[in-house]
Amino acid sequence: MRATERLLQPLLGGIIAHPRLLLALFLLGAGLLGWQARHFRIDASADTLLLQNDPHYVQSRIVNQRFAPQEFLLVAYAPKGRPLLSSQTFDDLRSLSARLRKFERVASVRSILNVPLFTPGGGDLTGIKDLAQLTLERQHLDVEQIRAAFRGHPLYEDLLINRAQTATALQVLFKRNPELAKLDARITELQAQTLQKPLSDAQQRQLVQLRRQAEPLERRLDARRTQEIKAIRHLVAAYADRADIYLGGVHVLGFQLIRIIRNDLIVFGAAIAAMIALVLLVLFRKLRWVVITLLCCGCSLLITVGLFGLLGFKTTVISSNFIVLQLILTLAIVIHLIVQYRECCAERPDWGQAELVRQTLRRKVGPCFYAGLTTAVGFASLLCSGIEPVIAFGWMMIIAMALSISVSLVLFPAVMVLYGRERRTRAWRLSRRLLEGCAALSLRHRTLVAAVALGVLAVSVSGLFRLSVENSFINYFRDRSRVHQELAFIDQQFGGSTPLDLVYTVPAAERQRDLVLTAATVQRLQRLQYALQQHPAVGKTLSVVDFTRVAKQLNGGKPLTEYELTAAYWTMDKALREELLGSFFDPEHHQLRLSARIKDATPGLNRAELLAAIHRDIKALDIPSHDCLLTNLFILYQDILQRLFRSQILTMGIVYGVLLLAFLGIFRSLRVALIGLAPNILATLMVLGVMGWLGIPLDLMTITIAAIAMGIAVDDTIHYIHRYLEELGQGSPDQAVSRSHLSVGYAVLDTSLIIILGFSLLAFSDFMPSVLFGLLTSLAMLVALLFALTLLPMLLHRFVRSQSRQ
Repeated sequence: MRATERLLQPLLGGIIAHPRLLLALFLLGAGLLGWQARHFRIDASADTLLLQNDPHYVQSRIVNQRFAPQEFLLVAYAPKGRPLLSSQTFDDLRSLSARLRKFERVASVRSILNVPLFTPGGGDLTGIKDLAQLTLERQHLDVEQIRAAFRGHPLYEDLLINRAQTATALQVLFKRNPELAKLDARITELQAQTLQKPLSDAQQRQLVQLRRQAEPLERRLDARRTQEIKAIRHLVAAYADRADIYLGGVHVLGFQLIRIIRNDLIVFGAAIAAMIALVLLVLFRKLRWVVITLLCCGCSLLITVGLFGLLGFKTTVISSNFIVLQLILTLAIVIHLIVQYRECCAERPDWGQAELVRQTLRRKVGPCFYAGLTTAVGFASLLCSGIEPVIAFGWMMIIAMALSISVSLVLFPAVMVLYGRERRTRAWRLSRRLLEGCAALSLRHRTLVAAVALGVLAVSVSGLFRLSVENSFINYFRDRSRVHQELAFIDQQFGGSTPLDLVYTVPAAERQRDLVLTAATVQRLQRLQYALQQHPAVGKTLSVVDFTRVAKQLNGGKPLTEYELTAAYWTMDKALREELLGSFFDPEHHQLRLSARIKDATPGLNRAELLAAIHRDIKALDIPSHDCLLTNLFILYQDILQRLFRSQILTMGIVYGVLLLAFLGIFRSLRVALIGLAPNILATLMVLGVMGWLGIPLDLMTITIAAIAMGIAVDDTIHYIHRYLEELGQGSPDQAVSRSHLSVGYAVLDTSLIIILGFSLLAFSDFMPSVLFGLLTSLAMLVALLFALTLLPMLLHRFVRSQSRQ
């Protein structure tokens, strides 16, 4: 640590000698980088939560490419105070459909009014050229006939009308961008090859190039979608007095997430900045400390966001709280510098301002540098998670930590030299009493401190065995929020919200040249679909089987033979065949797609058990596993959740080991390194244990809490140990503890207090992962504070009683 201080002294001397020049250059550089912040983007699409090099993701892309399911959005309509099947509803549906079709990207709008409604004995499909002749209005059905026609309909119930017939939905289908579709096809083709063998260097370069070409098109498409969703919300608001209207679809969810993330970034970032300013003013009672701290925090944040914009980093659901973290990280460094400066002022009334600043940096540059380094180690543990969005967040925070250290150690002294010397100010009496009490506790009640620490360890470890990874998108939002209401309504009334596809490859033994599908194939798919439907959490299912049921109705209740089915398929108009069956049958690859949606709001839903049960169903039907592929968002998200538990254990094990090595390198003592690690391990285990006992599941945000808590809490440990070892060289272990508490202890207390208050503000967010992130991080910091001021000094006092080994 002393070697680091000596290396940095010339730089610090230059800062103090030329503060105005350095400040001007620094602000100019910050402004130039800050200008790049306009390129910084929020991306809340489902793809940001997925592992794009994972086989499950690649298989999902292949299935989507092969069956080409069209992008759509649902507009659910539930009339107020009147029956659904009424002239007012029909008028509203016509009006909404006509206005929605005016959108440039809209290909069609499906509703109960314009879908083909096949009636028993209504003829066969082979003579139909225009589906419009089979719509509800063309057939002039009365209300009771309409009610009967939709009741139990294999295609439309739970898709365009709910089972209770109290709500209906418009399915808005969008056109694809031909250029983007072509690029996506080429990307998928290359990714598909990774399932067999790794790509060559040339193929990797081609894949990178294709993604670069696709990225601006995707950005424009995302911007267009955002404008469309805003316009649709404005459009449906005109009907709000007659009906409750809800929007659904994966892109609607992304829109809501972006809105919430942007709101949290702005509102809670500003609220936490205001909280920092208020608490600093109360604690230090000087406006200069508020100005300097906010200047350092603001500049580090501006530079970071600008650099992220320049490098193309995007904030996602997982990294949405990086602004709060950046503020806290910078704040911690600045408060330690402030407390050290004030201590120097009190000790040396004869020193001028330049010398005070120089001595402040001399004593704190080493601890600040190494505290930042070990904090970066905490965030670096996220790189071992194996989950791409978590890894990206880890890199973002490592960069943010490096910038926080650099900005604070340059900007603080440059600004401080321009201020006059501070008049002596007494510390808060309450703070002094708290610190004296903690010092007395660690010195006189060591057994009690050790017993509490062991009790916390036991409770935390037992809670680890209760951790789970069960979660759903609906539970990410407060019940009162609009997005929760929309997700819950679509989930409960329209057959579920999370898509699951089962792709069945017809075995060679079941294929016959003169038949499209054999009776054995249809029967096997029927049994598969029936097995899926027996699970309460499985909502709407669709496959070729449902079309055979419609054909059965048309055939007077008699099922079609396999030859009749083949004749109907090939004599049907090609466009009609593609529209009806293209998303469920691929004759080229002999594959059938069974589309299902999972009801996320199902009470007691255990997704891992559901998936295992589906695999058992497939096995019970004597279908080889290689003939059945489960894919789509349910599988992708479940795969990530299952990785979380394994990666959490690996991540924490790695971070403990690396921090131990870092402490060993800093303090050159295994004993001190182990002591420094103890309170931080307890703080992180406490958070995970509380999550287990309270039933809070691990997800893509809560997995980061332990690493973040470790990264922030370790700062106080390093500063305290550094000061204790300094004091130990000038007095007894008892005096070293007391003096450390009444010097660096103020910085530890003040920093932790502001962090706890700042993170607790996230409890008011509508995004539940942010709420849990804020509350659990606050809990971790509170535990870390208590152990840093009790357990840590107790262990140092007991096992490190001389500085000779340092």
